[in-house]
Amino acid sequence: MVNSQVTGGACASRSCAGCGGRIADRFLLFSMERYWHTRCLKCSCCQAQLGEIGTTCYSKGGMILCRTDYIRLFGHTGACSACGQSIPASEMVMRAQGNVYHLKCFSCATCRNQLVPGDRFHYVNGTIFCEHDRPGAALLNTHLQSNPVLPDQKVC
Repeated sequence: MVNSQVTGGACASRSCAGCGGRIADRFLLFSMERYWHTRCLKCSCCQAQLGEIGTTCYSKGGMILCRTDYIRLFGHTGACSACGQSIPASEMVMRAQGNVYHLKCFSCATCRNQLVPGDRFHYVNGTIFCEHDRPGAALLNTHLQSNPVLPDQKVC
């Protein structure tokens, strides 16, 4: 995203990609190969004016996003934490401890059953377990010394 100051009549023929109106403002934004009024380039989720919150915006699946919403929706990489494959913007996802997963990849590490909203699960050292397959107390005590075990969680 580039924030430019307009001098003279340089943008008389430019129209805003957001509202379609002619850009006659002193400043304009150039993002995704299009021009925008500073008030029109907004995050598709939170409606924050992107020119006011930083110099970077993200685009995926036809959405324009601020950094916070991009990470919330797609994780830091836009990839599934289990398989590493890209997650399309239109695909539903599961989230746990800041990680994002394809629905099919959000499964118990032991029995491989896919977890669905409402299922209880355990997240131990970055690994997902269903309620039935939670590692035993001996395993938990070993891991407690070096890595914390998070409490039970519920898929929402």
